[in-house]
Amino acid sequence: MEYHVSPAGCDQNPGTQITPFKTISRAAAIALPGDTITVHEGLYREWVDPANGGTESERITYQAAPGERVIISGAEPVTGWEQAGGNLWKTVINNVIFAAYNPYYNPYREKIFGDWLFVRPEKTFHTGEVYFNGKSMYEAQSLEEAKNPAPVEESRDKEFSVYQWYCEAGENETVIWANFQGADPRKNNVEINVRPFVFWPSKNLRNYITVRGFTLKQAATQWAPPTALQTGLIGPHWAKGWIIEDNIISDSKCSGISLGKEISTGENEWSLLKFKQGTQREREVIFRAARGNWNKETIGGHIVRNNIIFDCEQTGIVGHLGGAFCCIENNHIYRIHEKRQWAGAEIAGIKLHAAIDTTIRNNFIHDTFRGIWLDWQAQGTHVTGNVFWGNTSEDFFVEVSHGPYLADHNLFLSEFNYKELSQGGALVHNLFTGKLATRSEMGRFTPYHFPHETEIAGVMTISGGDVRFYNNLFIGDKDADKPPEQRNFWNGGPVMDGVPAMFTYLQKAVGTGGYDDFPSEKDPKPWELPPAGPGPGKTDELKLPVFIKHNAYFKGAKPCVKEPDPLVSKEPGLEISIDEKNFTVKVTIEDPALFASSSTEIINTAVLGTNFHAEMKYEEADGRPYVLDRDFLGHSRSKTPVAGPFELYGDSPVSFELSYHKKTGG
Repeated sequence: MEYHVSPAGCDQNPGTQITPFKTISRAAAIALPGDTITVHEGLYREWVDPANGGTESERITYQAAPGERVIISGAEPVTGWEQAGGNLWKTVINNVIFAAYNPYYNPYREKIFGDWLFVRPEKTFHTGEVYFNGKSMYEAQSLEEAKNPAPVEESRDKEFSVYQWYCEAGENETVIWANFQGADPRKNNVEINVRPFVFWPSKNLRNYITVRGFTLKQAATQWAPPTALQTGLIGPHWAKGWIIEDNIISDSKCSGISLGKEISTGENEWSLLKFKQGTQREREVIFRAARGNWNKETIGGHIVRNNIIFDCEQTGIVGHLGGAFCCIENNHIYRIHEKRQWAGAEIAGIKLHAAIDTTIRNNFIHDTFRGIWLDWQAQGTHVTGNVFWGNTSEDFFVEVSHGPYLADHNLFLSEFNYKELSQGGALVHNLFTGKLATRSEMGRFTPYHFPHETEIAGVMTISGGDVRFYNNLFIGDKDADKPPEQRNFWNGGPVMDGVPAMFTYLQKAVGTGGYDDFPSEKDPKPWELPPAGPGPGKTDELKLPVFIKHNAYFKGAKPCVKEPDPLVSKEPGLEISIDEKNFTVKVTIEDPALFASSSTEIINTAVLGTNFHAEMKYEEADGRPYVLDRDFLGHSRSKTPVAGPFELYGDSPVSFELSYHKKTGG
């Protein structure tokens, strides 16, 4: 059955193409497996709450009509503005506008709250938002501050940060004051968030739904840590087999797409109960989920592809547990955490916990706080063919995971590229133009799993090592000679984005020099050493070996002292230029012959071997071996491939232009 929806329709209609429904919600209430809901051009201000899910063979599909722009918004226009002195305006809103979610819901009363959220004690921020001509304004802390706003120093858009609003929510009415910097709101488009979601099932296990081709925007989402209900502007809410594709997703107060956790396994117990430490609560969440329905047959397996995601203040994509067995590909994610009025340990373009057997490929991620953050249980995770630039913290961070995970053929172009508070990673054929850092974490026991399953095989701390760097290209660091405190916050340097440096990392310059003090594959293994005194041995605390070979280092990049055959050159190797306006990266290699002397080999599962704790091979999610015999552009590799993401033939200059949905070489 195909149902049609149009702004010119009526919900009492049968929903045919000639007599369509008026709202998407009307179709969502009756659609059954195999049905398609085709939505025609227009603006729909509603929360779509699917009443039913599909099956693997008969999905329920929600789609924008081909060639038509369909917008679904969680906001409503606001009128009734009156001048309140200076540039300040005031409006009074009847709280009935919020009651569709529940009678007690008011996003201008609901505070941003949750585990690992960092807000200064004297400040309060709400899930509501005010939009001026489609752009979200900044929340002031007092009426006086809204009247005389100062720029938000941490913002990446200081000029607009003086457009501020303040609210006071009563039982029946909410008052909003806003400073439009001399503009008349009555002559402009002013909206406010009124709904917590745009496309979100209120109940779990609404499986096998496709959402395609929409513009989805403006939701009053809540902070989404791994120990609470993780909400998003759109998401499956603990289900199986969704496809979210070809959408434009923006202006979520916190997260754009959530693939993550439901509420029953824990809801901010660290912050609410103030009893036990946060990472212990995280472990409890995982074990509760494992005793429940968290398994490959029931949860995860989503596809998120070809979406444009921007202007979300926490994440573009978030997920804990529910992000396992997924594919996240060909998305353009940018301007995440742009306003920076508050901070937290869950902020990134993509932030996943327990990304078991998840593939993240061919995404453009730039101008975010952090690019991709894999936190806990990155096992069987494959990060490949992604392009990063302009990210404040680093492009790629893997935290307290035992692996195995593979990152190959990525372009890491920000100032800080890769941070590893983990072990068990394999980094192959990447381009690094910024710094790397590593360290152990012996205070946190985190789980690892049986291969390709959610069942927990054990828990262990992070001693570091068990990492592989093969066939990578490192381009040197112009700031390599500066002391650490002048370079970044990784070594106990300045506070960044309100988050103090919590760890000291082994970090030198661009390259693998941070692994100089780790044992190599030829050194005695920790388990081969005698116990360190009476009682239980302490060999578990020793660093695991590292495997580093066939890498190329240009322009001052530093190899690990134990690497047997590095290619080292003072030449720049290649040049990178970024067109910020058109989101395009141009790579130019003037002298391909510089790369010819690198001694390499085709990297595959046999070369990568088995990781230590999970005792799992580096292999595809379906158990097939990895064979990295094609480069970033899909060209075949030679038997002795060039280090880095691009295979080079001949001596003539080469250039590549890379943009979202477009990769060309010549």
